[in-house]
Amino acid sequence: MRRPGPLRTIPAMIRDKSATKPAKAAPRKAAANKAAPAKAAAAKAMAAPAGKKGIIAVAPPSFRRERALIKRGVWPVAGCDEAGRGPLAGPVVAAAVILDPDRIPRGIDDSKRLTAEEREKLFDKICATAQVSVAVASPSRIDRDNILRASLWALKRAVVALPEAPRHVFVDGRDRLDTECDCEAVIGGDGIVLSIAAASIIAKVTRDRLMCALAQDCPGYGFEQHKGYAVPEHLDALDRLGPTIHHRSFFAPVVAARAKHMPWTVEPVRDLFAVTEVEVQVDASVEIDVSANL
Repeated sequence: MRRPGPLRTIPAMIRDKSATKPAKAAPRKAAANKAAPAKAAAAKAMAAPAGKKGIIAVAPPSFRRERALIKRGVWPVAGCDEAGRGPLAGPVVAAAVILDPDRIPRGIDDSKRLTAEEREKLFDKICATAQVSVAVASPSRIDRDNILRASLWALKRAVVALPEAPRHVFVDGRDRLDTECDCEAVIGGDGIVLSIAAASIIAKVTRDRLMCALAQDCPGYGFEQHKGYAVPEHLDALDRLGPTIHHRSFFAPVVAARAKHMPWTVEPVRDLFAVTEVEVQVDASVEIDVSANL
């Protein structure tokens, strides 16, 4: 005679197992429902403001790399950057900054992301709390050395001019400086390393002020507006008035303006592939023994 116990138990186990499936799925569904508002809120926070479509949130530069060096006992740490590689006129201005870890002004960012008013305010705050130095490469040095070498020269001079010699230097770009301390080049560093961002503000504000001063000596070029960059207004002034001593002689628009207003200062370009005829006179009285070379 069969025992009824197992027959009743097995279906009961099957029913219990199948019944527990929705119970397990329910918490997941509830968790998903709870997570949905959080994800929506995060997406909303990252979304662009109304009327400003296409804006991508960019993280500001941080002091993380500097603090990592401080933890290793490396201090002072400087950041350096330059302003004015691209313009047709004016100097290249380089700046070096050693931020005080305990007194870092709020709002420091890549100078290109800030307004002129924001840069001016941060300029004063950085100068009041940090060690700052500035070096300038004139247009004549740019003409002599080229823009890259002149910029690196100014950056090195700014580092050397700091009140306290740094043990590590961060520089914006791909080229390291020939300094006595360790130097680390950071591409896009003005948007990554806080010390470099601070230096970019110092360099930008200093150069803008210099160009406003040059505008008073050279009226008509609009230096106070475009700061020497190749905007249409500047190109038009170059075509009308010709270049000044503050223009970089070997930049193409300046060369064209010199050729128009001061053609005697432009050397003609020699064609290295041109064929020139050379007339050779041979004295008929000289006998040449052809067999001597055989």
